[in-house]
Amino acid sequence: MSNKSSLKPHNLCKITNVSTGEVWMQVRKHAQEIAESEPQLRALLYDVVLNRSCLGEALAFRLSRKLSREEMNRHELTPLLVGIFVNQPRVTQSAAADMIAIFERDPACKSPLEPMIFFKGFMAISTYRVAHHLWHSGRRPLALYIQSICSEIFGVDIHPAASIGCGLLLDHATSIVIGETAIVEDNVSILHEVTLGGTGKATGDRHPVVRSGVLIGAGSKILGRVEIGRCAKVGAGSVVLADVPEHVTVAGVPAKIRGRANTPAMDMNQCFESGQI
Repeated sequence: MSNKSSLKPHNLCKITNVSTGEVWMQVRKHAQEIAESEPQLRALLYDVVLNRSCLGEALAFRLSRKLSREEMNRHELTPLLVGIFVNQPRVTQSAAADMIAIFERDPACKSPLEPMIFFKGFMAISTYRVAHHLWHSGRRPLALYIQSICSEIFGVDIHPAASIGCGLLLDHATSIVIGETAIVEDNVSILHEVTLGGTGKATGDRHPVVRSGVLIGAGSKILGRVEIGRCAKVGAGSVVLADVPEHVTVAGVPAKIRGRANTPAMDMNQCFESGQI
């Protein structure tokens, strides 16, 4: 295993083959189709998509509708979000990669528009990206405020300091918890009720490192500074307390190696795969 203390987790996203402009064209096309066929959704789609000039602006308006509160209304929140999504291309690029990941991996998703309008997992990770940017811009109280609203609205609690790549699928997303020093690389799929947590009162690097291509099944708990190797699979309901090698399936309480794994995050195959370890 690598020296985990030497990792530099900020700005993990390495996916460069997703065109924000192409994603935006697909989003607008599907929004126009729905606006013409579903009058009850027309106002929402025009406000979020069809009256906007780019994907970043659309993301900002969508999140401002979801996150606004009496203490921070839409008129205050929207300029903050537009400034981040429009002026920080990396944030929007990461969100576009998430949208394509959901579209490609989730059979219930019929277009890249659907995550933005309907899927709270996508909206939660996009909210995290805003809070993460604020955290690293020295605006930590505001980042924690945004995190608290995300937890309240979407049932997803991701600390703003956690380092998360892109191409991420939070499937269903309810009750996902990701701690302050967690590292999640690109192209990871996580189902509902997963915890990437610490153990006790330890300080410093105390949360898991999840390498690229990993699939974490529903209800799994990964605790402490353990490393989940590239393209590993964690079975539903498992408790992981030790490092997991790459390309294996682990399951149980405590989790043990049960078989091999190929590309679990992409395949979304939660069954055990045959083959010698």
